[in-house]
Order: sequence, then C-alpha cells, then structure tokens
Amino acid sequence: MTMEMRLRRVSSLALLALALPLCGNAQSPPAAASAASPPPIVAPAPGSSTGVIAPQPPPPDDPAAQAIYARIAAMAPIQGGPLTRREAAIGQALSDFYTQRHFSPAWAEADNVDQLFTGLGSVEADGLLPQDYGLDALRNIWQAPGFKDATPEQHADFDLMATRAYMTALVQLARGKVDPTRLDPVWNIDPLAIDPQQGLAMLETSIDQHSVGQAFAQARPQNPLYGKLRDGLAQLRATASNGEWPGVPDGPSLKPGMQDPRVTALRARLVAGGYLDAALNHGQHYDTAVTEAVKRFQQDHYLDVDGAVGTDTLAALNVPVAQRIGQVRANLERARWLLHALPGTFVVVDVAGFKVAYYRDGNPVWKSRVQVGKPYRSTPIFRSDITYITFNPTWTIPPTILKNDVLPKIRANPAYLANNRIRVLDSAGNTIPATGVNWSNPRGITLRQDAGAGNSLGQVVIRFPNSFAVYLHDTPHQELFSKAKRDTSSGCIRVEHPLDLVQLLFNDDEKWNRDAIDARIATGKTQNVTLPTSVPILLAYWTVDIDDEGRLGFKNDIYGRDAPLLAALDKPQVMKPL
Repeated sequence: MTMEMRLRRVSSLALLALALPLCGNAQSPPAAASAASPPPIVAPAPGSSTGVIAPQPPPPDDPAAQAIYARIAAMAPIQGGPLTRREAAIGQALSDFYTQRHFSPAWAEADNVDQLFTGLGSVEADGLLPQDYGLDALRNIWQAPGFKDATPEQHADFDLMATRAYMTALVQLARGKVDPTRLDPVWNIDPLAIDPQQGLAMLETSIDQHSVGQAFAQARPQNPLYGKLRDGLAQLRATASNGEWPGVPDGPSLKPGMQDPRVTALRARLVAGGYLDAALNHGQHYDTAVTEAVKRFQQDHYLDVDGAVGTDTLAALNVPVAQRIGQVRANLERARWLLHALPGTFVVVDVAGFKVAYYRDGNPVWKSRVQVGKPYRSTPIFRSDITYITFNPTWTIPPTILKNDVLPKIRANPAYLANNRIRVLDSAGNTIPATGVNWSNPRGITLRQDAGAGNSLGQVVIRFPNSFAVYLHDTPHQELFSKAKRDTSSGCIRVEHPLDLVQLLFNDDEKWNRDAIDARIATGKTQNVTLPTSVPILLAYWTVDIDDEGRLGFKNDIYGRDAPLLAALDKPQVMKPL
C-alpha cells in the first residue's frame, strides 16, 4: 500500500483524537471552561493500575534516544498530578510514538523539518492559527546559530515539541480545534473516528518517506465543499489586503430608475464584489445593469430579491471584509466537524439557509425551502435517522406553545377551539367539554388538533427520534415560503412540497408512488408507516454558501452562533514546554 493510499484510508492523522476534547457527553460546560480549553482531569498516580506497560530504555550508546527517553519518562501522566485532558492524551501519544521508534529522533532531517514548518504555516488558509502549534518558536530553535551542535537534551526538546505540533495540527485539520459540545450542549454528532495505532503508524510512515507535506494535505476534509471554502477565504483575504470594500453611504432606499450620487458608490461596491462589470463603474443612474447586479447580490445574501437597496440590503453591502472572513473561518471549522459524517444517502436541513436537500449516492436529487424556528425557539442542531411517516397527523399542542400562543387566543375568543378543531383531553386521554375548563388557570389537560384541513402539521409528518419533539412536516402556512427570511416556526421544520420528499424516502415507485401517497392521505385517517430503510438526517447550521463558480454567499446568523465559535477559534492554544 502506498503512502498516499494509507493517508487517504486513515485521514492520516487525526491520530490524536485522544489529544483533543472532541468527544464525551453533551453537557453544559462549567463556567471556567471554554470551547477551546477543556476542564482539568487528574492523571493516574504512580503505581496505579492503568494497564500501561513502561517502555524499555534505548541502548546507552545512543545519546539522542537516551535524551528523548528521559524526557518521555519525566512527562505526566507517568508522574501523575493535575493535568488537562489534552495534556494527558498528548503525553500518552508522544510516549507511544517514540516507543515504536525506539526513541530515535523524528526531526533530524532538514527536509522533513522544512515540510513541517510549511505545513504548520499552511493551516492559516484553513482559518486556523499557525501560532497555536508554536511555529515561530520551533523555527527560532531550528534556525538558531549553533543548534546543530546543541546538547542531546536540547535536540530532544525540539524533537518532542515538533512532534507534538505535528500531531495536534493534523488532528485539528481533520476534525476541528473547537469542541462543539462546549458551544452546543445538545450536540450529538460524533467526531471523526480515529484508530490511534493506525494514526501513529501513518505518522511514522510520513516521516520515514518524507511525506510530511502530503500528510497535511490529506488530513483536511476531502469533501469539495471544504476546498471551496478555503478558496473563498483566500479570495476575501486578497480583497482585505487591498483595502476595504467601497462603502455605500446611509440614506433613503435606492430604487431602479433613480438618479442619486450614492449610486456611484453602489456601483463601486458591486464591482468590488464581482456583481457588476468594471466597465460600468461610473454614473449616478440606477439603471438596469445596477438593478440586476443588486438582485444577484440579494440572492447570494438571502435577502428579498427586489432589486432595490433598502435597509437590509444596505446593511449587507456595508458588512466589513474582516467580518466576512470570520464567517468563512467559522464555517470551515463546522466543515471539519461534519463533512466526515455524511453517508451516501441522507437528508440535510440547512437551518440558517432555510432549505432542505435529499442526497442519494452523495448527489443532491431534491431541494426545497423550509421554515425553521424563531430565534427564541431555535431549531436544534443534531443528527438522527428518519424512521417513519405519519399521514393525516393530529397535533398535540406542546406545553410552551399552549402557554405562550394558544391560551391567550382561547381567552380572547371562546370559539377558537371549535374553529380550529381542537379537542380538550383530560389526563386519561378522554375528550372533555371545553366549557368545563378554567381557562385562566387550566390544569391536567392536553389540547389536540384533529387531522384534516387547517391542521398545523398539514398532511404529513416526517419523523425521527430526538428529545426535542422536532420533525419535518407540511404546513398550512404556505404563504411564508415566499419570504427570504423564514425563521417563523416554533422549532420544527416546515417543508415546502413535503410529499416529494416522502416519495424519495420510501424509494419504491411501485408501492409508494405519488398516486399511492395521495390515496393514503385521501382516506383522512391518521396512519403511521415505517420506512423500509431508515434515512439519516442532519440538521446543520451553515452561514456561508459557495456556488459552482466559487462565489460566496452569506446568510444571516439567525441564532448568533458565529461569534462564540470565532472567539473559541481565536483563543490561543498554548503549547506548554514538555
């Protein structure tokens, strides 16, 4: 097996899965912890039963290996004491790595060191920070006068520091720097699975075969989306290096046909963003060319496409380049969390983009618009499997919606329940008269809307296990799909044309073609039908899109998730002395 084949097979190194806090229970972090800094743990005390076999020392006539062995032997967790989870895991990984090398130096050859430095510098193009891996410190040590003649102990210190940087950078390229469970306590998507032994073997091979640079390339997610995001980040940084995008001054809405001095600035901004030909970068007339350019900008930025520059469009035009760079960096980190987990056939809900797609054999075969949760009733981000379909569903009104939405309507209009075919059930599930309920303080009741016209879930519900009572469903509120901003639900995902998706999920054009689905609905009966094969579903949060031409589109961060992720990405990752 060639080095390239091995790297592809193991994602080369995400070896130190152990070294990064990207697993564990999804619980709220303690106040002192951060997404980029896990809480401390206590290493095993000396002599405790851990199943770890102490490594055998190298021959006494090999001073370089002896120095590395001494450093490894002095490292926690072998010595015990308070230690972060990351430090404990890195210590064990370094011990395993050098044990299999019989403690010989890994970075004695200049070619490998040069590739390492280049690779560590390259992570900036991934939105990561080269200094998280001690690049400058490593370079200064290596390039210092007289380093070649330094003591074995000094060489050992450099060697372990370089290996630690290599391990950490490759793992974080493969599956992210930030622990998503510390930003989202309900996160349930497993990180990239890594076999530590295979990962260590790939590290060894990359050093022996002088393939360190290739290891960095293969550690990155190989999904095309990731490459496009990197390209987009490079484009934005090139723009930033030449100065800020031209700003459009505040003022009344600019509309097609107008003559206004601000149109000159608008033209300049559209040219800078690639929406208007540079030859048209002059004039105060809001002509057809400007109108069409504005529409393309609005389309890319999830705005109402009307060709006019109102409040929302003006605000989007004037977002600084630096903010857009941060947005792309945040989405590169999300890509490292998620892109490894996508099966061939799956459904993905793009929450911030208000859309859903069905993929078969890795290719999108169907897309539609959706409505998602309001910011104060946000749609959760998680993974599950679609298992069954409910035709002609009833709707049991959740307690929060009952309290905040329905009860005020009942109190204001006694006929509200009858008009909406909502029955009142007691604790035993029996229907009781609404007139017997004290609506100023109702207790022990459930409200359930009958199936049929006007039901809040529409004709069909697509169900998947989760603790949030969230699912995909039809809706009578079809008019809301025409809006650009569709955070209008109470947490569930309302799907436009859901029966098309149901047909795809059954994947049986004889038994479950559209006529058969329509006939099932026409019975008016509430029925649950299990899918022949469950289909994975991913509720994801992306605030950047890239089209086939590589042009970036930016979504509104409706749930405010970008800022805390960026703060965690930018928190320095201190490479403590070994």
